[in-house]
Amino acid sequence: MHVLKDAFTEGRLTLDEYEDRVGQAYRARTYQELDVLTADVPRPRPPAPGPAMRPYPYPLPPPPPRTNGKAIAALVCSLAGSGLCGVGSVVAVVLGHSAKREIAANGDDGDGLATAGLWIGYLGIASWALLFVFSVIAGS
Repeated sequence: MHVLKDAFTEGRLTLDEYEDRVGQAYRARTYQELDVLTADVPRPRPPAPGPAMRPYPYPLPPPPPRTNGKAIAALVCSLAGSGLCGVGSVVAVVLGHSAKREIAANGDDGDGLATAGLWIGYLGIASWALLFVFSVIAGS
């Protein structure tokens, strides 16, 4: 019945055809008799493309640049440098300069992280150097 109702609603059957077929459907005794009633009903047309089916009219924004891993490592090593007798500070300076080169070449993100790693690393190296100098002076 819903096939007939949909066909009538969509204009694929006239009112007379619809009423005639519904009457025959009520008198049908088997599924085969119902199949005969709906076999010649015109099939629905595919929907015309509307605004919702159009492709996205504007280009998608580019993905954000990835954060350089060496810049992250430079900041982490610089923060851990004071606990490692200055070794972390030296590693932070090396990684920070390497990250700055890669960021300039590849356009990665993380320039601020590399700069912070360099500053903290240099301050860590300077503080360990001053501590060494003062201990040598104090020991003489």
